[in-house]
Amino acid sequence: MKISACIITYNEENKISEAVKSLAWADEILVIDSNSTDSTCRIAESLGAKVLIQNWLGFSKQKQFAVDNAAHDWIFSLDADERVSDELKSEILKLKTFSKNDIADGYRIPRLSFYMNRPIRHGGWYPDWQLRFFNRHCGHWKNVLIHESVEMNADAKIEKLSGDILHYSVEDAAHHHRMIGTRYAPLAAEQMFRRGKTSSKLKIFTVGMTTFLQTYVLKAGFLDGFPGFCIARFAAHHAFLKHLLLWEMRNNSQSAVVSRKSKKANPEL
Repeated sequence: MKISACIITYNEENKISEAVKSLAWADEILVIDSNSTDSTCRIAESLGAKVLIQNWLGFSKQKQFAVDNAAHDWIFSLDADERVSDELKSEILKLKTFSKNDIADGYRIPRLSFYMNRPIRHGGWYPDWQLRFFNRHCGHWKNVLIHESVEMNADAKIEKLSGDILHYSVEDAAHHHRMIGTRYAPLAAEQMFRRGKTSSKLKIFTVGMTTFLQTYVLKAGFLDGFPGFCIARFAAHHAFLKHLLLWEMRNNSQSAVVSRKSKKANPEL
């Protein structure tokens, strides 16, 4: 079993070094960069990674591009803001000693996120299973706008590992707010719109409150202290914003249809 570790990047000079170092055990480290303007590529190459430049295709397609261009069939996918724990590294290296018949086609891995400098184990954030280690002949990245994931073949054998991927995504409150406003909520709304989903004023009014209660109370976010409260509050904002954006998209789309029909019926307008 030879493993290609893949990372997609754009302006990650502050994070790429630790990500690449945590993958030093892999047979290949492949970085797919979407035209960074900082030192991301230079840092990655200095640490032994192979860097390919690819214009941004979207999260799923960019990661699939990495899979398609990897030197080896076994793929380990890591984001630039993630690290491989020592426990996970040991598990994977142990798998390399097994015979072909004793390994699965793909492995789900728990992801432990850090927020306000502490690990978050409640509020729905852990174990946050991620299928990141797989044989590319048995799976591929699903073509979705956001929350991309690997889809395995129907007959693929999937097992779990116990070592964590360590996730350091949120830098501070302002960064968390920007992530929701400029990436997660707009992309989630667009994906819902494409799937024919709708929202309503009642949903927009209530979804923030219900999401907060689910995250903070039902999923025991309160056990993570003040960070747990902040996570629940931002989750509520994300839910509110994506439904508001979806509602706007649906209304604008309907207005455009009415306008086209009106012009068709009255060419002089």
